[in-house]
Amino acid sequence: MLPEIQSKIATYPEDAKAHFSALEALIFDVAESLGKCVEESVKWEEASYSVKGGTAIRVDWKACSPESLCMFFNCKTLLIETFKEVLPDAFEYQGNRELRIPLHSPIPIEPLRICIAAALTYQSRKHEPLLGL
Repeated sequence: MLPEIQSKIATYPEDAKAHFSALEALIFDVAESLGKCVEESVKWEEASYSVKGGTAIRVDWKACSPESLCMFFNCKTLLIETFKEVLPDAFEYQGNRELRIPLHSPIPIEPLRICIAAALTYQSRKHEPLLGL
């Protein structure tokens, strides 16, 4: 993990730290299953994960929504719109770029796997109906 990400995570409440670690591990696990190498960075002061042929996934805890961890996707993609249609009850969605994962509930692993895989393979899926989900 990059030092900038470590510093950011150190400021999170304990439950947000735990969820962040689990989400980060899931991103790397899904990427590995797809044969992709993840590049970590910090964008817009949020941890960002990207792979060749995909679109970035950003993860952060925000004081304005303290009960959840936020996962952000590029607003110029069809990702959130598609997730809302395919996984309508899996997450709380915010606009066209964000889904929220409650901190006081188990992490919805399988729906997140679908979302992460779709983002990491977005360039090859973007012309498929419902992104091939």
